[in-house]
Order: sequence, then structure tokens, then C-alpha cells
Amino acid sequence: MGFDTKSVIENGKAVLGIEFGSTRIKAVLIGENNEPIASGAHDWENRLENNIWTYTLEDIWTGLQDSYKKMTEDVKEKYGVEVKKLAALGFSAMMHGYMAFNESDELLVPFRTWRNTMTQQASDELTELFQFNIPQRWSIAHLYQAMLNKEEHVSKIKFQTTLAGYIHWKLTGKKVLGVGEASGMFPIDMNTKTYNATMVEKFNEKVAEKGYSWKLEEIFPEVLSAGDAAGVLTEEGAKLLDTTGTLEAGVPVCPPEGDAGTGMTATNSIAKRTGNVSAGTSVFAMVVLEKELSKVYKEIDMVTTPTGSPVAMVHCNNCTSDLNAWVGLFKEFAEAFGIEVDMNKLFGTLYNKALEGEKDCGGLLAYNYFSGEHITGFEAGRPLFARTPDSKLSLANFMRVHLYTALGALKTGLDILLKEENVKLDKILGHGGLFKTKGVGQKIMAGAVGVPVSVMETAGEGGAWGIALLASYMVNKAENETLDDYLNSKVFAGNAGSEMEPDAEDVKGFDAFIERYKKGLPIERAAVENLQ
Repeated sequence: MGFDTKSVIENGKAVLGIEFGSTRIKAVLIGENNEPIASGAHDWENRLENNIWTYTLEDIWTGLQDSYKKMTEDVKEKYGVEVKKLAALGFSAMMHGYMAFNESDELLVPFRTWRNTMTQQASDELTELFQFNIPQRWSIAHLYQAMLNKEEHVSKIKFQTTLAGYIHWKLTGKKVLGVGEASGMFPIDMNTKTYNATMVEKFNEKVAEKGYSWKLEEIFPEVLSAGDAAGVLTEEGAKLLDTTGTLEAGVPVCPPEGDAGTGMTATNSIAKRTGNVSAGTSVFAMVVLEKELSKVYKEIDMVTTPTGSPVAMVHCNNCTSDLNAWVGLFKEFAEAFGIEVDMNKLFGTLYNKALEGEKDCGGLLAYNYFSGEHITGFEAGRPLFARTPDSKLSLANFMRVHLYTALGALKTGLDILLKEENVKLDKILGHGGLFKTKGVGQKIMAGAVGVPVSVMETAGEGGAWGIALLASYMVNKAENETLDDYLNSKVFAGNAGSEMEPDAEDVKGFDAFIERYKKGLPIERAAVENLQ
């Protein structure tokens, strides 16, 4: 591929996506077939200052510059050329949080990230006011909490945005957001694809009541959809991104998106009736809906795709941590016998053993709560394994119950969508550590949700690739070509991954387990209260 790729880069045909995750900033350069051709990453950590989780502005800029620089070094090493021109560029970042600026464009208070849980009162009052679930991490909850706390900076706000919106603004001069990212600031109307006007009006009444002179629409970014032009890299922006001054200004930049939207794009799950599940340390499912839900559920967050379709998100704090801890115990057991252990083989053996277990895990019960789990109403957690004297304790059942419980809270949330709201789902795409052992997590997941589950080889490319694809779509789409069509024909053509249909017996077994799981929650509650 060397020569072709080299000329793509030299002719300024490559597209760059950069995503700010919670632990790393990743830059991915893609070629004309939308495949990754170079990348660079910068590790960073959030810090707890004055009880607030934050990253400093300096962290943000040095991290951006370093990830870009490493990508150009990767290009130099592989293809022997410099990056002078790009066809398009896009930025994404973890969603939500709070960045507020005054009229001189100065940050008024340190960046408050999505991890902060200090907005409970605002979250409750706004959910009641809007009749729409407003989670604590949403930008509007942060703004309203600052109003409730009578923080003195609130009267000086001239612009409020997210991390992705901030970077985009500094590099292009444009105060805009992609609709998926905006849906984590404030509820979106699926028809107008911008902030819900009725709710904006209700919020403005609260603002006026509290004596502030601004209105929400004056301080929030403009909302754009995937494919819309969102400005170009300015001279000043080019220098901020590439400190060597090699990169030319004028690059078209796509609307900045959130990590939920880039995740949906990178897994080709933005079409209605599809969803994706990311399962690692924590687990979340995103389901693209055909219509809005009939009522408000505290367990379900409503966001949108990068094209503005409604998405129901079920997010759980706990997934594989307890499972991994048990696998670690078996590793110690093997080593005590003088057996050298290959971790991949150990995971593979134990996961496959789970498939031999009884469909309902033989009456065993486990909770994987390393931390609290809001879906089931826990502020703190205790990992727990329990059984009756006549339940069948075997290695297969033991492994199976720990795989089931890794998805227990998720299934509780998804059942609201599938059983109470009758949401139709044609397929789910799985990615993350739970799906690494071929066919096991996938089979368990299919049993949990009762729909076919696919796993794709490319799912590991992640959000930086997703935002690069959105930038590529903006400049390369045909007239009237939807994002969904573009992904199907130009990115994922012929790569549907391996699909697995749900086994009816697995579905029945998982349902039986979930009944036991719900009944047993008081046991978990007692553990939290009494095991210190």
C-alpha cells in the first residue's frame, strides 16, 4: 500500500479524526478507502481539584498537540512524507460536562467533566420540569446547579460548550456542535434536530426568575447534523494543532461530536432498529429508536445519532471487573500447581466452559457490583456470590453465572425498552473485552437480549476512527447520500462481521436468571450495609 498511500497524503487527500477519551487522546489518519493509515496517541489523566474532576486547559492543548505530532511521526516513519494538507478534519470528545466562558472568551471556572456527581438537585428538578430524564452529567444540569448554588460566575456567561465544542471553536472560530454531542447538553427535538424549543422556553423562565439577563439560545452552540459544513481550520487554529507550522490552514472541519456518536459510527450502528453494546470495565447499550419513548425512565438516557435520530442509552457501571477477578483466582490456583498460565488461553478455556453450564446457571446467583449501579438503585456495591444448598455448583455453572451477571444490570435496563416500550431491534453489534473470546460473550449477549449479535473485526478502531469517518462523509458524500448509506457502501461494504442468532433455550435461561437476580437484590443491599 506504500506508494498509493504516500501520494494520498502528499496530495492532501487524507482525513484526520482526533478523539479525547477519558484516558487517552487519539489521532487517526484515514486514506481514500476510509481505512486507518497512521495514528498517534497521548495518555492523560483527569485530576480531582477542590473536589471537582477536571482537566486543565494546558492538559487539553499539550495533549492535542502531542497526539497530532505522534501521528505525523508515524506518517514520516511509514511513508517518508510530511502532512501539509488534509481533505477534512474532525474532533470528538467525551460528552457532557461544563465549560463556560465570559465575553473575553476566558474560562470562568475550571472545566467540570462528566464524572462529577454534584448536580443531583438540578437533575431532579429539570427532569420534573421537562418530563424528560436529565442525568447529572449533562451540561444543562451543571448550568442549572450553578444557578441553584448562586455561583457568581453565572451572570457573566457568554458561551457554554463541551470539550469537543471548545476545541472546534478554538480551531475554526465557530461555536457549533454536532447533534449527537448537543443531545448530551440539552434535549433535542427529533423533528427540528435542534434543542427542544418548549424546554428551552421553560428553562428561560427559570433563568429570568433568578435574575439573569442571558437566554439559553444566546449562550449555547448552534446545532449541526452529520455532513453539514462546520467551518475551516483557521491560520491560528493550524498553529495550535501543528506547532511546527507545517499544516496548512483552510481544512474543512466537520461538526464536533461526542464519543457516543463516534462509537455508533465506528460500529456502523446508526440505522433505526440497530444498536451497539460496548462491554468492558463498564457496559453500555445504545439503541436507535423509530419513535420517542412513551414516558420518562430514570434508567434510560435519551441522546441522538450524529444525524439526529433518537437513541436510548442504558449505561451500567459494572461489567467485567468481577469476572476478571475470578479468572485471576484460577490463575493463582494453576500456578500453585506449577502450571504456567497463558492469560488468553485461560480466559478462552473458562469462557468456553461457561457454554457447558445449565441455561439458568443451575440456581447460582452473583452480583458484579464493584461500585454502585443506578439501574438497580445502588449507590455503592459489593461483589457477591450466593447459592442454595441444592443449587448445582460446577465450574461451568460458576463461569456462566459470572458472565450472566456481567450483563445483569444492562438486561434490566434493556427489558424496559424491549418489553415495556416494545422497541423493535433487528440486530446488535458487540465490541469490547467481553467479546474477545470468540463466540462466548456473543452467545450470552444474544441470549440476554433475544436478538442477533454481530462482532466485527474493525470494532477496535474506536471513536477517533469514527470522527474521521464523519469528516470523510462531509467532504466525500454523493448528493443526497445519507450517513447510513455512506457507511454501508463506502466503509463497511462486505464486512458485516460474524452474526449469531439467539438460542431460544439461552433466552429462557437468562430470563429465569434475571428473576432470581431481581429477587436477590435485598441480599446485595444487606452486603452493602453490613460488609464494611
